[in-house]
Amino acid sequence: MKRTLTIFLAALLFYGCSKDGGDSIGKTPAEPDTTTTTTPETDFDINSIEDTYGDVASFDYYTKWGSYNVHDPSIKKFGDTYYCYSTDVAYGTSVRPGIQIRKSKDLVQWTFVGWVFSGLPSLASNYIKQKGGTPNDGIWAPYIMKVGSEYRLYYALSSSTARLSAIGLATASSPTGPWTEKGLVVTSADDASIQTNAIDPTVIATESGEYYMYYGSAWDGIYVLKLDPETGLAASSGDRGSRIANRGFTGGDYNGNIEAPEIIYNKAQKKYYLFIAYDWLETKYNTRVCRADKPIGPFYDFNGADANTNMDHGPMITAPYKFTGHGGWQGVSHVSVFDDDNGQYFIAHQGRPSVDPYFMDLQVRKLFWTADGWPVASPERYAWENNDAATKGDLTGAWDFIVLNYSVVPGYGDKQTSADLQVATTLNIMSDGSVKNGSRTGTWTYNAPVMQISWSDGTTDKVMVHNGHDWEKTGRPVTYLFTGLNNAGTAIWGKNYKFE
Repeated sequence: MKRTLTIFLAALLFYGCSKDGGDSIGKTPAEPDTTTTTTPETDFDINSIEDTYGDVASFDYYTKWGSYNVHDPSIKKFGDTYYCYSTDVAYGTSVRPGIQIRKSKDLVQWTFVGWVFSGLPSLASNYIKQKGGTPNDGIWAPYIMKVGSEYRLYYALSSSTARLSAIGLATASSPTGPWTEKGLVVTSADDASIQTNAIDPTVIATESGEYYMYYGSAWDGIYVLKLDPETGLAASSGDRGSRIANRGFTGGDYNGNIEAPEIIYNKAQKKYYLFIAYDWLETKYNTRVCRADKPIGPFYDFNGADANTNMDHGPMITAPYKFTGHGGWQGVSHVSVFDDDNGQYFIAHQGRPSVDPYFMDLQVRKLFWTADGWPVASPERYAWENNDAATKGDLTGAWDFIVLNYSVVPGYGDKQTSADLQVATTLNIMSDGSVKNGSRTGTWTYNAPVMQISWSDGTTDKVMVHNGHDWEKTGRPVTYLFTGLNNAGTAIWGKNYKFE
């Protein structure tokens, strides 16, 4: 979510966060039935997942929230179950503070479990009060990990005072708690020397046993902070770390629309990947990726530029979009990236239907890797599809075709006023090896699973073809999809009109 405080507090007023929580930590309230089927293809209908969910949005129906009311998710697989932790918001209703917990066996059917806390965590709340601020009524942007037998849950608490925020740590012996506060990892205030904002934590443990936290939003970019592996807190008390990613100045305006880091290490690629959210939640909210050989960077973008330089960086792998026959999706960032323990990576985030962008749906997509080691996201949500390769004959015909390539407008306020949905056009793939997209023409080749489109204007698209569901069509039928990058590092999405 866009962390500049005016925008978020406006959202909080709309959502109506509750004030019934105290400073204590407790067990979750009476839990709903947590039975989750292991054969969802036969027992669960994905058509039951709606874009909007006003009839069950309120706190009275939290047992039915499932994949609804999910904002800033953090997902990990523990044993045979995925757990999701998310920010304290809901559509048009009051919610109790405490960090929401869900679980799933299949990344499609989610069961609401309960909350981490019974109210605002005392250490972060007291820090803000001692600094003369008033804590917000909700906890933001949790991050979950397991260290040995201990579950570590990092969270952010902010306030109405600019940059007055804290990231804390709670631990448990079970992914559902009960949880114990361990301390504050890093704090921020209106300090002219270092303009950090202590929100949006993500942590990585290196193969050599070092631990690092990445955090930050607006004002002065994304920071990395070394942690004590034993405690999970800062290795040096009071340390705020150092900046590793920024956007900077364009046309005289500082562009602070950068937040929500997510870090992973891909052993196959032997790289650290830093995913970052750009722009406003309600406008062009999108995801950028940079990579590094070391956890402290430097991180480089597609063009080899340091992520800490004053410019925009790519590739951009999710952005507001609109396929044919649907109103479109926005808010598709602040991602969680994780794997299934078998080498398949996924990227999860909220999705906000443009028909009413205050609804927030959990969306989980497969993540693929290009030949030169960049991650790209499926254009559609995951729903148990297999990995069978398409044949060349399967690919001919008409496709919905999206190029994630909007022009970024620097600065704040009225300079970003719409989601600028990237709208699908028609791509015709012909059996004679030619392609046509409006006035553009070119040729195509296919060496499963990679299709290459060579355009007459010199652009080359290399995309990964895969199976998926068409979530914009009635019945959500199975179809073929593709995702990839062109030679300029721009993301390309496609969806075939032919259905099984």
